[in-house]
Amino acid sequence: MPVTVEWCYHAYILLKAGDVLMAIDPHDGGSLGLPTCRVDADYILVTHDHFDHNAVEVARGKRTKEVLKRFYGSKNLGPFTVTGVKVYHDKAGGTLRGEVAAYRVEVEGLSLVHLGDIGHVITSSSHPELSRPDVLFVPVGGTFTVNAAEAWKIVENLRPRIAVPIHYWMPGSHLPIDPLDRFLQVARAGRQPIEGRVLELSPEKLPEKTTIYYFKVQS
Repeated sequence: MPVTVEWCYHAYILLKAGDVLMAIDPHDGGSLGLPTCRVDADYILVTHDHFDHNAVEVARGKRTKEVLKRFYGSKNLGPFTVTGVKVYHDKAGGTLRGEVAAYRVEVEGLSLVHLGDIGHVITSSSHPELSRPDVLFVPVGGTFTVNAAEAWKIVENLRPRIAVPIHYWMPGSHLPIDPLDRFLQVARAGRQPIEGRVLELSPEKLPEKTTIYYFKVQS
């Protein structure tokens, strides 16, 4: 069964397996100058407690069974197995902006890692739980997270099959972060532009080498 990935702008990702929906790092849209993506998710993951990642009310509804906020450890949530791993929002061990839970999600034979607002470069040896995923959602906009060059270094280190840039400036955004183009300029890998905001994934259709998948849609 394919897994559907929907990008709701910024770092907000929806994962759907069958009829089960997981939301990661929802934002309210308006406070960022971006569209609102309101859903009724079965499960919600929040990497850290900042306004552009923790708008749980946007994704919570009658179907919602559990919300994990900055969760460390492993837990089964319906068809999803979630592992939360501590990383930091800065290069000073979290003393400037705090901790972030990076999540590895296993579902339908796929592994997907969401790095939230990571602010430092990690490696496969420093964070083996996050190594070699099928899909890596990595922030690339800088200022509050790693910048484009650092994001690419993380991709090189963790060696995903697919790297999806998130958390970058786009038209309408109020945040002082860099646009996607800056990451695409430094990333030394094949490119696969995605029309719209939705991507279907299955284990047998993954690229052999690391490929940058990016959403062409603008707000």
